[in-house]
Amino acid sequence: MLQTLSGRSTSLLSSPPQLPSQHVYSVKSTRICGAESLQSPQAALGTRTLNVTRSTTHAREASRARTRAQALLQRTPETPYFSPPKPSVDGPVQYYYREPSPWPTQQDVQVAYHDLQRQPAADLLVVGSGPSGLAVAERVAAGGFSVCVIDLDPYAPMIPNYGCWVDEMQAMGLEECLEVVWPKAKVWLDNDKSGERFLRRPYGRMDRPMLKKLLLQKCASNGVTFLTSKVSGVSHGDGTSTVTLSDGRTMQGTMVLDATGHARKLVKYDQEFNPGYQGAYGITAEVESHPFELDTMLFMDWRDEHTHSNPVMRASNQALPTFLYAMPYTKNKVFLEETSLVARPAVGFDTLKERLMARMEWLGIKVTKVEDEEYCLIPMGGALPQHPQRVLGIGGTAGMVHPSTGFMMTRMLGSAPVVADAIVDQLSRPTDKATTAGAARQLVTEQGAEEMAAAVWQAAWPVERIRQRIFMEFGMEVLLSLNLQQTRDFFAAFFSLSDFHWQGFLSSRLSFTQLIGFGLSLFVEASPETRLLLLRLGIPGVVQMLFVLLPTVTGYYKQDTTVKDKKFAHDRAAAASISAAKQQ
Repeated sequence: MLQTLSGRSTSLLSSPPQLPSQHVYSVKSTRICGAESLQSPQAALGTRTLNVTRSTTHAREASRARTRAQALLQRTPETPYFSPPKPSVDGPVQYYYREPSPWPTQQDVQVAYHDLQRQPAADLLVVGSGPSGLAVAERVAAGGFSVCVIDLDPYAPMIPNYGCWVDEMQAMGLEECLEVVWPKAKVWLDNDKSGERFLRRPYGRMDRPMLKKLLLQKCASNGVTFLTSKVSGVSHGDGTSTVTLSDGRTMQGTMVLDATGHARKLVKYDQEFNPGYQGAYGITAEVESHPFELDTMLFMDWRDEHTHSNPVMRASNQALPTFLYAMPYTKNKVFLEETSLVARPAVGFDTLKERLMARMEWLGIKVTKVEDEEYCLIPMGGALPQHPQRVLGIGGTAGMVHPSTGFMMTRMLGSAPVVADAIVDQLSRPTDKATTAGAARQLVTEQGAEEMAAAVWQAAWPVERIRQRIFMEFGMEVLLSLNLQQTRDFFAAFFSLSDFHWQGFLSSRLSFTQLIGFGLSLFVEASPETRLLLLRLGIPGVVQMLFVLLPTVTGYYKQDTTVKDKKFAHDRAAAASISAAKQQ
């Protein structure tokens, strides 16, 4: 979402929302940054040192830093999921609004710029200075490792306009980064009395400048350096990765993280990338008035009365429906966005804009000033990058967008600690080996580097998360085939589910077995017509899903234990236990 707002931070209420924090995480997300690709040139000799300046003393210091880092990083959730556990909001949440913070500048946060001549290598190279890249960078640096972020402008604004559920931000200790809070959200299915549904779950708009400033401050305090350049290529060999910059210079790193968002500049694919697309056109506008309650965010409005005077638009909308997503800031300021939930190919921006203008006219909204426009196109689902591979991924680069909803920000914020902690652990391995052996320098072989990268990918995409994504892609394929009335019927059933199911699905908190329960509950809540539709569309999809799931049962990663092996191991342990008991 392409909104760029600035202004004074002015509280329009007496106090901000009181939202107790429960779990605190380092933060993260993704932005399409100016990185391109990485190449390589020089071939090192034999094995590669993790850091060219490290000695045995430094290795011991790094080992101690790892111990401190492990204590620091115990904030990771116990579940294999990135998303934080569902918190409980104590007490009522009230409507809250303030102007967004100004974007940080070098006068606000002074970052350290990297001297490539003096430091030609680092433990971790992060390509892209969006939220996801910065969040991983600061957390790895806090573990005692050298981290360099490569981007043309570390102070560049985060373009998209991010909405999120308040409880998710609260769980990560980031409620201060909300500039607007609505106590509840609403869904319009149609104009009938039963078509209005209220969602008793507070919703918020993220203060992107404040989040950016927070991340830069963490990077600065933890010693992250920044190299202002584009990346044109990467190559790997002899235990190291060599990044080639657009001006021909090179830099070496033990690990390279692609944080370029949906640009996916460095990661490789071994399958065709054929996602669905969520498209949206929106405006932030000053208006004479609008019909929305200030304490209610309009999550979805599927009504189509605005198309009735235009037969062509009406037919088009019935075949490829779009909905209104609206954030009322004040009585005279609002964000309005016409959104295609998912389509393949994407609904065009001209179509979205035409429908939004017609909807605004039907709602009686007269714009006095457009602050800015937003053109948003989010790839959803599609093949994951090849994993494992030497280049690591995070956020949109690593396919972390929710395949059925397009939600990404809090999903990515929650994944940063998992990826960062895995990187810290893998960078510590050769240090520990060198310390134990009394070696002067720790060495990383090519095989060792591949094993380190594989471990990080497995932490980023554990098998249970793979299964979850497969189920959600199945859901996306169902949504792709629905017309307007079928979409209304689907969401009528969806928002009739328990809070555990619909909130857990939107927040990527449900395990695969819980998703099966979600699907069965959805079928039970659906109307008879919708049940028949789900059977017709779902049975072929279920067969395909089971086929795709098969590798997650037989051993998805090389070191994975198959279900059969696990059973044999369990049987052997049981037999040994029985034998020991008999001998006693």
